[in-house]
Amino acid sequence: MNEKILDTVRSMLGPSELYTHFDGDILIHINSAINVLTQLGVGPSDGFMADKDTTWDDYIEDDKYLQLVKQFIYLKTRKIFDPPTNSFVLDAIDKEIKELEWRIEVITSEEAS
Repeated sequence: MNEKILDTVRSMLGPSELYTHFDGDILIHINSAINVLTQLGVGPSDGFMADKDTTWDDYIEDDKYLQLVKQFIYLKTRKIFDPPTNSFVLDAIDKEIKELEWRIEVITSEEAS
C-alpha cells in the first residue's frame, strides 16, 4: 500500500490533505504511537520514524495486521491531537486502544512462536 501514513491519519482526523498546517504536530503523535507499536513487536525491531513522505509499505511489509495498526495510530493520535470533550467518548477511545494493543500483542506473539 503506497498510501502515506500522514495522509491516512490526517484524513481520519478530518482536515483536508490541502490543509497541512498541523502536519508537524500530527507526525509527532504518529511517531509516538509507532514507538508504542515497536514495543508491541510491530515494525522494525530497532524502531521507526515516519516523516511526511513515509508510506505504510515503508513501515509494515505484512498486511496481516495493517488495519489494526492504522486504527491504533489514528486513535492514539486523535486522543492527544484532538481529544473528545465528552468523557464517555474518551473512555470508548481508551477501551478501543487497549483492545487493539491486546490484539496486536496476540498476533506478534504468535509470530514469535
